[in-house]
Amino acid sequence: MDILKNRKTGVALALAVGLLLGTFLNSGVRAASAAASPAQDAAQLTVPDPVQLSNAFSRLAKQLEPSVVQVTSTIEEKQVRSRGRGTPNPFGEDGPDMFRRFFGGDPFGDVPQQPRRAEGTGSGFVVDQNGYILTNNHVVDGATRVKVQLHDNQTEYTAKVVGADPELDLAVIKIDAGRPLVPVRVGNSDGVQVGDWAVAIGSPFGLEATVTAGIISAKGRAIGDRDHQLQRFLQTDAAINPGNSGGPLLNINGEVVGVNTMIVTNTGAYQGVGFALPINLAVNSYNQIIKSGKVSRGAIGILFDRNQKPELLKAYGGATGVFVTQVSPNKPADRAGIREGDIITAFNGKPVKDGEELVGMVSQTPVGAKAPVTLLRDGKTLNLTIDIGDRAEIVAGDSRRLGRGSGEGASEEGTPVKLGLSVRGLGAGERDSMNFQEKGGVLVTSVEDGAFAEDLGIREGDVIVEMNRQPVASAADLKRIAAELKPGDPVALKVMRNTGGAGGRRSGGGDWQPFFAAGTLPR
Repeated sequence: MDILKNRKTGVALALAVGLLLGTFLNSGVRAASAAASPAQDAAQLTVPDPVQLSNAFSRLAKQLEPSVVQVTSTIEEKQVRSRGRGTPNPFGEDGPDMFRRFFGGDPFGDVPQQPRRAEGTGSGFVVDQNGYILTNNHVVDGATRVKVQLHDNQTEYTAKVVGADPELDLAVIKIDAGRPLVPVRVGNSDGVQVGDWAVAIGSPFGLEATVTAGIISAKGRAIGDRDHQLQRFLQTDAAINPGNSGGPLLNINGEVVGVNTMIVTNTGAYQGVGFALPINLAVNSYNQIIKSGKVSRGAIGILFDRNQKPELLKAYGGATGVFVTQVSPNKPADRAGIREGDIITAFNGKPVKDGEELVGMVSQTPVGAKAPVTLLRDGKTLNLTIDIGDRAEIVAGDSRRLGRGSGEGASEEGTPVKLGLSVRGLGAGERDSMNFQEKGGVLVTSVEDGAFAEDLGIREGDVIVEMNRQPVASAADLKRIAAELKPGDPVALKVMRNTGGAGGRRSGGGDWQPFFAAGTLPR
């Protein structure tokens, strides 16, 4: 019985083990079958050994990495404005991590009003193995401390500001790295053409050695104000963002052709248009700075309209050149005999196309040098010689601007004129109360909406003293001259405008400045 019982138990155990093994075996077969069945004819993928696939952009990046630096400036701020609670964070309560790392903490919460140090990050590039670096002036201007970090080197070197050129927004700084540095290769920006490849390297948002590529989309962009009149930029669509300032713009050969300086943006970041100062201008400034610590440029003491109308030249007997709107008293142009209304057609034997070109020519002429000037006056050509003055002294000493300020309203009725305005004469007592020193002239009492005069920029309160080179002493004069014009004729008006100095016209004073309005009489 025991034997039979043991046999039955053994058979049961054997069956149980068989069932278990069968279960595992069947599952394994089914699993293997399921894994192989969807793509039995597919080969497995393999990852190849790493191979360097070099191209022009990667070569440029490797070549320039040792020469492009990150510049950090520290400015001591006395007070920090509080934003106050409740200012919405556009990224939500958590906000992106990157934003917090760039600005520190929560920039949209309360900020205590207390002294602090503000830091700004820009870029620069080595131009001399002894540690001389070119960057933008706005990157280091006003800084109490400037630090430079080289690529693949965590050491921060203290930099000395050797000199600056605020008008071109350039600065030269120097570090002592204890070893020779690798300078960039300087190209010739005059050879750059629209459509050429352009590569920008810098530290946008503090991200060092960032490389972007695009093309040169325009040249000679004159977008600076009167204090930066010499800036004529290369325009590029290579991505330039805050922090790229002072970094190099390269051509496809790895030569620096520009210094990345500014962007056009509605958001504060890249929107497809960036500007770089041509390297030829930067080299001229750099050479002067390392020689004397400052930049000296020529000037002659005239003002002109950057948006000069061709009708203005035509009305004064010219086709090309620079129309002189003002001559600064006792400055080189005045002493040489240049007058308001002259058209400068050549400087130093070279023809002059526009005012920006003239400024460039004069600024590059050594201070104290004598230069021949050709001009057109009353249809006749005159040749004069002018002594070149120091631009810093002339510009700083001449606080006048083109008269584009707000005019005072004039409610008195006047004589209607063909141009779409009304004018009246000025009495002696009124001239005194207005502090108006010009001879002749008629006061604009009204300008019709949408009229030709409005298109020219004429406002109520302006005083018209000349039209098409003919003096205007009365409303009858202006009406007579206007009546002689035919549709399609050029019209040029010399206008005096009260820019608001000494309290304005009605308060017994004023700073009257001339400007010239020009256009073509509508057909």
